Amino acid sequence: NDLIWSFVVNNYLLGKDPFPFDLLYWNSDSTRMPAAMHSFYLRRMYQENKLVQPGGIKLKSVPLDLRKIKLPCYILSTREDHIAPWASTYAATQLYGGETRFVLAASGHIAGVVNPPDAKKYNHWVNDKLPADPQAWLASAKSQDGSWWPDWAKWLAKHGGNKVAARKPGAGKLKPIEDAPGSFVKVRIQ
Repeated sequence: NDLIWSFVVNNYLLGKDPFPFDLLYWNSDSTRMPAAMHSFYLRRMYQENKLVQPGGIKLKSVPLDLRKIKLPCYILSTREDHIAPWASTYAATQLYGGETRFVLAASGHIAGVVNPPDAKKYNHWVNDKLPADPQAWLASAKSQDGSWWPDWAKWLAKHGGNKVAARKPGAGKLKPIEDAPGSFVKVRIQ
């Protein structure tokens, strides 16, 4: 109701301007992909689900095989995601060859991801076991209060290697184009 029906009634039926909603601001950030690339991406990755098939997608004549990934993987999904349902994304836990951690955040596609620790909102589920069935994973998962970010920070500290000093823009061969945050953030959709 919050994501669809209120907009249909207020905007379409009543002709009112959309009310300010910070999460919907993300919707104005387009893919910025060329049309052919976007079409390839949607068709091969979503409609045909070729990425999970060994050799199902080739880039520059190189067949891709996710099973050959031996790196640690942190997979985050959100419970009410309407774009990438969590039970579907959970299937990736059975693909990769490296250590894999799956975390399920409460809320939806954007809100569950951007939920910062300071907000003290929502919760997330963790489970060190990764059975093939996503519902079995959830049944034995432990709910944790608050954002998933501290879990990710702990995982990243374990797998991320030593910290390095941040580089100083302009200190190398390349000069900064402009000050942060950059002019692209001021672009308005007409």
